[in-house]
Order: sequence, then structure tokens, then C-alpha cells
Amino acid sequence: MNEIRYGLLLPSGQAQLTAGASARGLIDRVVDAERRGFASAWVGDSLLRSRVEPLTLLAAAAAATERITLGTAVLIPAYRNPVQAALTIASLDALSEGRLILGVGGGFPGISEPEFELSGVRFKTRFSHLDDTVRLWRRLWSGNSEPFEGAVLRYNWLPESPRPHRVGGPPIWLGGITPAALRRTGRLYDGWLPYPPEVDDFRDGLATIREHAATAGRDENSVTPALFATVYVDDDPERGRAGLRDYAETNYALPLETVERIQVLITGSPESVAAQLRSYIDAGARHILLRIAAIDPALYATQLDHVTALLPHLPAAATASSR
Repeated sequence: MNEIRYGLLLPSGQAQLTAGASARGLIDRVVDAERRGFASAWVGDSLLRSRVEPLTLLAAAAAATERITLGTAVLIPAYRNPVQAALTIASLDALSEGRLILGVGGGFPGISEPEFELSGVRFKTRFSHLDDTVRLWRRLWSGNSEPFEGAVLRYNWLPESPRPHRVGGPPIWLGGITPAALRRTGRLYDGWLPYPPEVDDFRDGLATIREHAATAGRDENSVTPALFATVYVDDDPERGRAGLRDYAETNYALPLETVERIQVLITGSPESVAAQLRSYIDAGARHILLRIAAIDPALYATQLDHVTALLPHLPAAATASSR
């Protein structure tokens, strides 16, 4: 787990599409990310902030690429029928020949409640629903279609699932850094995908996850530690800060000061951005997912060149070609 991987979040949101990007062009972005040497490409999921549906997009990306890992950052399982989603994901893993990582989450308080109401899932039971869904998926992917009874999900009859490429299905990573999320990650999940603005919170969270993994009888290194980081490269501090501010206000309709209390947002010169990322790597991060803080396609392309230029200067960069 010492090898460091770097991934790129695709600009698949409605804000980017409104600014001139296209759904078809996102496939070109994945192919380009593979060519540039990124080890992975990721897509988000939302009902409130409309975007290209992630599993559909990744299915197209799987057919257009050969080596790059494809992931969700993060998928909200509550927005889909659990059984149908299991069949879709197994098919996607087969199409990609095992290049899929499934980042999942339970929504965000104060934001996600309308999405859960629309999906018919109680927000109060979102974590039980999520854990039940993951257990159900793994059972179906292993070939077990016997009746299922979880904390909130119960099925007297289940169909057979298409067999995923990987035995048991794709790895499932959990987003979140609350004490409950850390405990559940250590006990149940294959990876951890948080975005804490403080390095010490990442370091302490990873230590807690490893403790819970050991308590559950798992190898403490069985959980891949990842990081979701938003970056804007600029030698001028004021321009860099303005770039982050524009992204926060356009993407979230929130002030930068609010977003940066929740997420890690990085700006500065190439050397400064690399140093800030290295601090998380020193704290244990092994798969760094980079989201470029740009809405306009032309600005995104410029920032992508800057971010790509960072890769050779970051620790032990593992590329798609080294899978």
C-alpha cells in the first residue's frame, strides 16, 4: 500500500455543462486523463446539483479506455433501487474488466434531505440503509441470491446478479470523517475517501479506522486511505484565492469561507500545492483524487495542464499504465 496513486475528478456537473462542456466531451476527458498518466478518473453523484449520471458515464468511459481505474466520488446508493443498482454495478465492473472503485456516501446533513425524500429513503436511517445496501451488493456479487434481512432492507426473493469481473465485486470506499463513519469504515469498507481541511484530522482518522479494523479481525492495512482534494494552481495568492472562491460560489452557492471549513481546498504555486498534498501523503494518504476548481472549460483545460505538470514532482506517482 506504499504506492501512491493520483486520480482526476471529471467536470460532470450541470455548472460545467452550462458553461460549455458536453456530456460526450467527458469521455474525451477520461481518455485524455489516461494519456496524461492519471491512475484513475472519478465522477460525482447528486440529485440536487444535476450532473451526468455517474454509472452511465463510467460505462461509456470503460469502453473508451484500457488501463485507467474508474470510480465514483461518491455514489449515494439511497438514490437507486438497491437490487437494480447491484446488477448495474456488476455489469459495469465486467465492462471495465475490474477497473471499478465504488466510493459511496450517506449524504450531507442540511443539504441532502430533499434528495432522500425524493428517493423514498428516510434520512434518519441513511447509514443503516447504506450499510445494508453494501452487504446486499456483496452477497449478490458473490452469487448468493437467498432472502436478505438487514436493519432496514428486507427481501424475500432476489434475482441472480451478473458476475462482476472481480470476485466479490469492486472495492467499496466510504466517504466521511465522523466517529461513526470511521468506525464503519474500519469494520466494513475497503477504502476511505474523506476531504478534511486539516492534515491532523486525516492522520487521526486513519489511526482510528485501523484500530476499528483490527478490532473487527481485519488487517489494519486492509482499508485504502484516499483523499479528495480540490486544487487551483496559481503563483499569485490573490488570483488563486479568487479561483477557489468562484468555484465554491458557482458549484455550491456557498461562500468560500463556509466550504473551506468542510473540505480541503488547496491553492498556490506548483511547489506550494505539491507541498500541501505531500503533507497528506505523509499522514498516510495513498490515493489522491484531485478536483480542479474551475467551471469554465478553457480555464479547466489550463488548470489541468498545471495539475498534470505536478505529477512527476509528487511522491511515487503510480499511473494508469502501472496498474
